[in-house]
Amino acid sequence: MKYDFSGWATKNNIKCSDGRTILRDAFKHNDGQTVPLVWNHQHNESANVLGHAVLENREEGVYAYCTFNDTEAGKNAKLLVEHGDVTALSIYANQLKQNGSNVMHGTIREVSLVLAGANPGAFIDSIIRHGEFCEDEAVIYTGENLSLEHADQKPSDKEDKAGEDDKGDGKVEGNKQKTIKDVVDSMSEEQKNVLYALVGQALEGKEMAQSAIEENNNIEDGGEQEMKHNVFEGKETDNKDVLSHDAMETILKDAKRYGSLKESFLAHADQYGIKDIEWLFPDAKNVNMPPDFIKRDDSYVQKVMRGVHHVPFSRIKSMHADITADQARAKGYIKGKLKKEEVFTLLKRTTSPTTIYKKQKLDRDDVIDITDFDVVAWLKMEMRMMLDEEIARAILVGDGRLSSDDDKINEMCIRPIATDADLYCVKAKVSVAAAATEDEIAKAFIRTVIKSRKEYKGSGSPTLFTTEDILTNCLLLEDKNGRIIYDTVEKLATALRVKEIVTVEVMEGAKTKVEEQEKPLMALMVNLVDYYVGADKGGAVNMFDDFDIDYNQQKYLMETRCSGALVKPFSAIAVALDKAQG
Repeated sequence: MKYDFSGWATKNNIKCSDGRTILRDAFKHNDGQTVPLVWNHQHNESANVLGHAVLENREEGVYAYCTFNDTEAGKNAKLLVEHGDVTALSIYANQLKQNGSNVMHGTIREVSLVLAGANPGAFIDSIIRHGEFCEDEAVIYTGENLSLEHADQKPSDKEDKAGEDDKGDGKVEGNKQKTIKDVVDSMSEEQKNVLYALVGQALEGKEMAQSAIEENNNIEDGGEQEMKHNVFEGKETDNKDVLSHDAMETILKDAKRYGSLKESFLAHADQYGIKDIEWLFPDAKNVNMPPDFIKRDDSYVQKVMRGVHHVPFSRIKSMHADITADQARAKGYIKGKLKKEEVFTLLKRTTSPTTIYKKQKLDRDDVIDITDFDVVAWLKMEMRMMLDEEIARAILVGDGRLSSDDDKINEMCIRPIATDADLYCVKAKVSVAAAATEDEIAKAFIRTVIKSRKEYKGSGSPTLFTTEDILTNCLLLEDKNGRIIYDTVEKLATALRVKEIVTVEVMEGAKTKVEEQEKPLMALMVNLVDYYVGADKGGAVNMFDDFDIDYNQQKYLMETRCSGALVKPFSAIAVALDKAQG
């Protein structure tokens, strides 16, 4: 098999940035298959096809042997790979099947060449989130570099050559690193003078050396011949810009006393005329590429997005028959008396969809100039992350914006659980005195949650969503002997009769209505399977990009159109703090 280069298409057992892990043999059925090789997942037109890739399933993952075609795009891509400008692969896969956060199965549709900077580590860039009747599509980055080994060079040959290199000629030194002083001391006098001259002229910012370095020593045959190829030909060196041997010795000797060579140079700057010393020292290196996001705690987002019930239609209608009234009860019959008909009320609610979007733009010049990482992929990851967070927040407590805000998510389309009608969300009050302590509030909270559990009519065991402060206060409760009552979150969850406790940062400051009065929200108790999120086409999240030719800008839009609401009566409980007026 002849191929131009090879590399890892996927790696097993690597936890990606969104929490998912590709398991071994997830793409086993792709072994031996040939798929298109394209540029940056632009598989919308044939001109972007650069060649093909033959897939090989291994214990570590899926390895790809790639061959370029003879098109202009293929030839250009081949030159980029050979030159080392493009050094990483990525795959586009669909039909992903998951067990929790583990990706068990999928189908590789194409392999793409991507910029090396886009792969600081393994991650999955989700493109479309489907409903329960569909499967995920994803772009998967491995973080591994390409290998330029060719078919005419067998791996065994490469290993033999490497072994020979390792053996060497027996002259390889140990791992002991030389200091700067050791290197300088090993130079001849002529080499030292060249070094000192270069340092002095670099500090002055001259574009090139102005004069030749005078020869201090005669050549071995005693002649007075000049150097024929002196790169420093020109004017005589100005001695005031050259560090003498003695000056350099002094600086190196004092480096230990000052703690660093830089500090030693600075200390002697006035004495030896060293200017702009910072030019000698390397620039700072970025240790996190791409840049980290400073964000809120969004660990709850995936629990919400994966916990809700997805349906493939955007208009949700729920109907209920209220048979709790006395008129709906079965009745006893007395001979000769009229039998009365049953009477009950029908309840109906319809929820229509709304559009939620995230829009960004980048100057094309910036896209081209930023080479340390793939800024476009990084931006798209941020857009998807923020879109999911906003939907999850709207589901639990609303987006927090004023009703007059143009950017507010319509609460009649995405109905917040915390403020939903009493038919769907029961309101429970934690009544405490105005001067109640944190421990008193925590005790009252636990009692209220346990006692209100009987009002819950939802599916299965609910999850308790609360704030970090409330959870902490509950865990710090002590008995009369000073011992912690609940030493783990799991024990507290068992006491509260809930499946798990999830902290939500955006719940801090949230409110709910209890008897037409706004009260601080302390917690939500709900099983999210009773919350339906509806969207046409399986809940697709669409990505659009456009180029503004007038302003030379690349614009990106990510949006979804969906609805959401509780569909089961009394399927949630909102716990609110009710302090007495002091």
